Amino acid sequence: MFEHVTAAPPDPILGLSEAFGRDSRPGKINLAVGVFKDAQGKTPVLESVRAAETRLLAEETTKSYMPIGGAPAYGQAARELLLGADHPALAADRVVTFQTPGGTGGLRVAGDYLKQNHSGKTLWVSDPTWANHHGIFSAAGLTVKTYPYLDPATNGLNLDAMLGAAQGMREGDIWLLHGCCHNPTGVDPTEQQWGQIAAAAQAYGVLPLIDFAYQGFGAGLTQDAAGLRAVLEVNPEALVCASFSKNFGLYRERVGAFHAIAKDADTAASVGSQIKTCIRRNYSNPPAHGGAVVTTILNDPALRTAWENELTAMRDRINGMRTDLQAGLDQRGVSLAPEGNGFITRQNGMFTMSGLTKAHVQALKDDHAIYIVGSGRINVAGITPDNLPVLCDAISAVTGG
Repeated sequence: MFEHVTAAPPDPILGLSEAFGRDSRPGKINLAVGVFKDAQGKTPVLESVRAAETRLLAEETTKSYMPIGGAPAYGQAARELLLGADHPALAADRVVTFQTPGGTGGLRVAGDYLKQNHSGKTLWVSDPTWANHHGIFSAAGLTVKTYPYLDPATNGLNLDAMLGAAQGMREGDIWLLHGCCHNPTGVDPTEQQWGQIAAAAQAYGVLPLIDFAYQGFGAGLTQDAAGLRAVLEVNPEALVCASFSKNFGLYRERVGAFHAIAKDADTAASVGSQIKTCIRRNYSNPPAHGGAVVTTILNDPALRTAWENELTAMRDRINGMRTDLQAGLDQRGVSLAPEGNGFITRQNGMFTMSGLTKAHVQALKDDHAIYIVGSGRINVAGITPDNLPVLCDAISAVTGG
């Protein structure tokens, strides 16, 4: 029965991690997969998470199924973190929230909902974007096209090209935007640019779909939500897929949220009912544990303060590695962009689009046991004080200094 089945190509990111695991060379470095690592190269369990889990273990009374949309308290906590507790959309009951298996699960539910209820519309993703966006939405049956985003000459945002592409989108199309810490480039719009993007979405009648996987990893919880909130100021309808993998360190617990913001409460209820049918046909209801951890932390003042302090420490470590990476390359006379390496510290979040070519990336893997994505995307959060000199020396070697 299986003789006709051929091997699928490895995932462009997770496949690298599998190859990294098979590599027996000492001192190998994995800067491909998007996970936070501390200064010792470990992905830690946050102390706030550990405290919440201890409490949950003592207080848990059932293992029964969750509701389709997840626990109501989780939905409320997730909405308030996203928008702020006093946002008018919350007061008007215009937001419905669904707990999903990670941000990836939320994106797939969004794809199923769009295919079922917005048939014939095109979904537009940035070029470049997270590698899995194309696969998720194509698997849901959507037509996926790209719009320009990165200016390779400056490693910055090409806003004019982005807005020009938006002008060519059809009314009712879906415009996928990265809420902050753009993956893979680390390039985010400024506050003024977000205003222009929001106005374009409203003017051209497209539906914003915001992938919000890194809240708190850029400048702070509120600051990182500024772009999303700017979009909602002029667009009464939007979809948002959020993840708690990074900012809570809950990668393996698969905790995400899919929010639909509608023009009024009745419309929100109708949209929510359609989303429920998509979830029911997919995984029926979400896992409980990770969502309970998030809810416990966000609703307990002491735990929330502890978590926010840990999140600040993670963000500061990433930004410190950006500074040190730029300095290390500058000291070796290596310039990864025509204007120098300043783009590394201007970008936000875990990733930098380094400017390294595919040939450079291959040489780093073959000759130095350093694994990064073929596009040149580096997970800055995987750099440590110990491996930074090795990385900078290797980059100098493969680029010719």
